[in-house]
Amino acid sequence: MAGYTGVILGISETITEIVNYELVRGNALWRFGLVLLVVLVSMLSGRIVQFFFNGYASRAAKKEPDGPRALLFKALANPAYVAVFAAGLYFCKLPLVFHNETGIRLAVGETWMMVVRVTTAVAVAYALYKLVDVAEYYLNRLVGRTETTLDDMLVPAIRKSLRVTIAIVAILLISENILGTNVKSLLLSAGVGGIAVALAAKDTIENFFGGITIFADRPFQMGEMVKVGDHTGPIEEVGIRSTRLRTLEGHLITIPNSVIATSMVENIGKRPYIRRTSNITITYDSGHRKAGRAVELIKEVLAATPEANTDPDKPPRVYFSDFNDWSLNIYMSYWVKPADYWVWHEVNERVNMEIMKRFEAEGIEFAFPSQTLYVKKDN
Repeated sequence: MAGYTGVILGISETITEIVNYELVRGNALWRFGLVLLVVLVSMLSGRIVQFFFNGYASRAAKKEPDGPRALLFKALANPAYVAVFAAGLYFCKLPLVFHNETGIRLAVGETWMMVVRVTTAVAVAYALYKLVDVAEYYLNRLVGRTETTLDDMLVPAIRKSLRVTIAIVAILLISENILGTNVKSLLLSAGVGGIAVALAAKDTIENFFGGITIFADRPFQMGEMVKVGDHTGPIEEVGIRSTRLRTLEGHLITIPNSVIATSMVENIGKRPYIRRTSNITITYDSGHRKAGRAVELIKEVLAATPEANTDPDKPPRVYFSDFNDWSLNIYMSYWVKPADYWVWHEVNERVNMEIMKRFEAEGIEFAFPSQTLYVKKDN
């Protein structure tokens, strides 16, 4: 028994020596074991908190999809994990000793606390960064009350601007207040370089202010048909730098905002109607009776077309207008409403077919460019 007791005491003394072995002066091995335990507990606690936030967000999303509560807890899930981990880093410091024999705090202790403060600041900045989604939710509700659709494109631009601003401010605050970097001197020294960059980015700055002009003046809405220069088509997207237009051929055109701000924009989608003017030519053999009858027939056709009689101030116009070289000319004009491009074509086709049918029934012939030569023979 005495031998076993000695062995046990020897093992116990060996374990005690190992546990109390100082890896760093004043810090035994068991202290680092506590640090590892605190790190594991903090990571596990962070995952639990993250799971709770995501679970609550999922349950809230089932009751109200994309509601503010679901967005709030979903946005705070990852920042909460970082915050719990920062708290764990702080408690990891407690088991360790950061003093030397004279009682002066070692630099590693200050560095440790700096890491804790930086991690905490990152958690706060991360939370603000993710909370932009909640702000976007309320902005979308606000712009949803307006009739304009251009505001819908302004919300993503505000979201990106807020996130970039939060990131820049967080970096500056962490650099100056926690890391001790002289940000003012750094910015001052970068002033000359900033001027050079501003000159090099002149076009980008012009496009940025061009985008602000578009959002302020609202010359068009999303989906409206516009003509900018030689390009015609509906607006698909308005960004801070450029505007995207889908041509009628299906091509996606990206136009710098500075070009749109300084160009004449023809908003085709704002027109209340589409006007058609046409010259209908009949042969000289028709005579005045058939010419008069042709005018009456065209007026009857247009009067029976409801899309051409929606505005009493703009009734269809039909006149026997001119004597051409090779035909008698009948001027026809009418306004189609609604101002839909394809409705306009459908109405034109219907009017053309009805005019042809009635002219054939009355024996009125359409004229085409021709010449008649009379050759005189001498006796």
